[in-house]
Amino acid sequence: MIRSGTLLLLTILIMKVSLVSGQGNLLDEMQSHEEKLLADTKQVNQFFRRFNGEETLNGDRLYEGDRDYHDHKLRRDYVSFLFDLQGSVGSDLRKEFVDEVTDRKSPKYLQFHQNTWFAEVQTEFLFNGRTRPVTLFMELQPQGQGYEWIISDVQFDPFTRLFDKDTTASKPFMHPMSHELDFMNLRKAFRPDVNPESFTKDGYTPDYVTLFLYELKSGRLQFETVRNVKFHFFDLEGWYFEVSKFNRPGKNSGWLISNLTRANLNQKELIKGYIYGR
Repeated sequence: MIRSGTLLLLTILIMKVSLVSGQGNLLDEMQSHEEKLLADTKQVNQFFRRFNGEETLNGDRLYEGDRDYHDHKLRRDYVSFLFDLQGSVGSDLRKEFVDEVTDRKSPKYLQFHQNTWFAEVQTEFLFNGRTRPVTLFMELQPQGQGYEWIISDVQFDPFTRLFDKDTTASKPFMHPMSHELDFMNLRKAFRPDVNPESFTKDGYTPDYVTLFLYELKSGRLQFETVRNVKFHFFDLEGWYFEVSKFNRPGKNSGWLISNLTRANLNQKELIKGYIYGR
């Protein structure tokens, strides 16, 4: 027969074991939850789904009408871990961003088919016998029943150095009475020592995409490889951010937010100009 004191002691021991076991299970669940959040974001489409709360922690797709579709807690958890946590974006700014985009009253989502985001593709081309870096800017546009990526702009140093438009008051110009000379003074405009772009209209900018296509067609420019890709997002009111791919061991890898800043409409235009090198 078990005495009452012994029974009480056994009861306390059982409770302690159960409590420790329960805490262990809870810690295991929390660790598993965080590991799933930190799992590699392998695709850009997956970045969109996680940002919008359209994917479960197990990687299953969520659709409108599903219970957890755009779930507030799921989104807060996901967006918090969609940053390069080893990068320069501070924790305070990350928190402000997460709070705003997951606000219950006015949540902000990314739209894949809007033209407010674009790709910056760092490539290498063979040009005049040398491997040279070429930056291609890619945008989505409607095509038939779907969409397609198109080249919207090009950065290539040999093209940039070709053009040096003089905008000073002392720049070369075509005399306003040139028409009376049947424009024969064009010979001065086309001398080798004169930049012909000086005789173009105000605000003239060269079409680098056309130059790029011309050099491709001539065979002087030949594609070799893609070195790097990143994406610039201007979708969200009051924010600009950049998404880059991180290939590294451990967690927090794949497509992640690598740069983030507050930006109004005017500031976004300045950022775009900087990115395009204008």
